Amino acid sequence: MPMHELPGRHVPIRLWADPDTVEPQALQQLYNVTTIPQVAGVAVMPDVHLGIGATVGSVIALRGAVCPAAVGVDIGCGMTAVRTSLTAKDLPDDLSHLRHRIERAIPVGRGAHENPVDPAKLHGFDQHRWKAFWREFDDLAPAVKARRGRALGQMGTLGSGNHFIEFCLDGEDRVWLMLHSGSRNIGKELADHHIGVARGLAHNQGLVDRDLAVFLAHTPQMADYRADLFWAQEYARYNRAVMMALFQSVVGREFKGARPAFEQTISCHHNYVAEETYGGEELLVTRKGAIRAGAGEFGIIPGSMGTRSYIVKGLGNTAAFNSASHGAGRRMSRSQAKRTYTRTDLERQTAGVECRKDAGVIDEIPGAYKPIEKVMAAQTDLVEVVAELRQLVCVKG
Repeated sequence: MPMHELPGRHVPIRLWADPDTVEPQALQQLYNVTTIPQVAGVAVMPDVHLGIGATVGSVIALRGAVCPAAVGVDIGCGMTAVRTSLTAKDLPDDLSHLRHRIERAIPVGRGAHENPVDPAKLHGFDQHRWKAFWREFDDLAPAVKARRGRALGQMGTLGSGNHFIEFCLDGEDRVWLMLHSGSRNIGKELADHHIGVARGLAHNQGLVDRDLAVFLAHTPQMADYRADLFWAQEYARYNRAVMMALFQSVVGREFKGARPAFEQTISCHHNYVAEETYGGEELLVTRKGAIRAGAGEFGIIPGSMGTRSYIVKGLGNTAAFNSASHGAGRRMSRSQAKRTYTRTDLERQTAGVECRKDAGVIDEIPGAYKPIEKVMAAQTDLVEVVAELRQLVCVKG
């Protein structure tokens, strides 16, 4: 699908989706972003849908400013995947035991580890900066100072909503381990705190949407936000790394006879801020529901439970600020999905996948998401597919 360019106030909206298929409210949000005085560009991914302030699936470049709501409240949310030496021939017909072992090893929902995970006991875990990272907790916003114990307990936990752990096969019948999570409650609390601070600043009082409030460079508020933001992004990266190490340990025990080996980890944020240069200009680029897809860079684009997911390489399309979609993108809200579908629908749409099939996950039914095949077809100038994965086991938050 060719890129569509829609008019905006200060910059055009570059859209990798058919405008007629985008919710009117989302289109309005995109236009609102172009009214931010510091905006340098807006690129919109094919999984775009309504968000808070800024749409999910938007890439926003600002000059000397950052919009916290354009990052999202789950700071650093993203994906991690690892290919293994296991093949389909190593697997039993019934994978329910594997799913239950994963759920016992990695808390889901609001759960936390009873005792914080000791990274020294995790095989292959990179402890670089681990101690320094936790010392920096004392420098975070006062609003979260009492949350250290919970942040420690939630390190290495999945969370809820659309977060998941999956055991997949690629087209060559090789097994992949994949998971999706972020900075847990500590990241959300930091985001909520700073969004509230930004809304109260004098320079943000004339905005068309108070959720588009920004911090300006060289101000104490920007310095505080960026310090907390980068810490939360690192928390999210560590959280996924701890979970992947726990996941690998489970798989190693479950398939002990096959002696599984694990290849290099692929990891990418899709709710974050990065300093990048375009046209010789240094910009602050926020990706909210989008991954970086620079030339040759690996990324992960998951579909919904019961569909396909993709390992990709970026093509370095600067018109999209070197970005691509972060997944399929919702086509209906959670409440609408619960009204529309039944448990029978969920069982049918997830046939062949070992997963929960109860009322508690109907809001994550594949039918609530856009078809991942169409999303991928709309961004052939942003990424190339390296591997196509199908789920065998899915653990939902």
